[in-house]
Amino acid sequence: MTMRTGLIIAILILGGLLVWLLQWAPPGPEQPHPVLQHHTLDLAAPPIGGDFELDSIDGPVNSADLRGDVLLLYFGYTWCPDICPTNLVLIANALTLLTPEERDRVQVFFISVDPERDSLERLAEYSGYFHPRIRGVTGTPEQLAEVAARFGAAYRRTELTDSAMGYVVDHSAYSYLIDPHGRLVQTLDHATPSVELADAIRTLLGTETRPTTTSPE
Repeated sequence: MTMRTGLIIAILILGGLLVWLLQWAPPGPEQPHPVLQHHTLDLAAPPIGGDFELDSIDGPVNSADLRGDVLLLYFGYTWCPDICPTNLVLIANALTLLTPEERDRVQVFFISVDPERDSLERLAEYSGYFHPRIRGVTGTPEQLAEVAARFGAAYRRTELTDSAMGYVVDHSAYSYLIDPHGRLVQTLDHATPSVELADAIRTLLGTETRPTTTSPE
């Protein structure tokens, strides 16, 4: 074997070893991504409830006009990386557990606390992705602060200096059930199971007996 041939073989072996290391060597510790530096906040104050008026893509929404229906409220924003999708999926699943007649008497509102980025069009598309009965609403910063105070919802903007997102909005992750008379009757924890949500809604509707069949619509 000539020296040149031996050098070529050595280069090939080293190259193969490098490829193997890149593909199979265990990765080093990952650096925390700024998007995931997202925190759930506790209630800012005991929720007392009350009527509110916010904007949707279909026009203003006034809760006083919805007497006779059960309302389910959730505060969040469409850029939320984890907390909001988790709760909205559970809420959507709870809606599928209801009968069509029960769903017709339930109004679900996803209240965005990020009006700077969440346009009404974006809110409608985002909330409708989870379930057509979930409506996205928002308002001016002053309107949102007033509504949030009534329900004890907390939120704060956290700047991300090294992310294209610019900022996240840390927020509380409770759901609020309002009875057909407009009274806040229950505050539900983050990630409440869908079955519990559906049962709580049925209690307010007076249809506590769970049906044997359900409709996915």
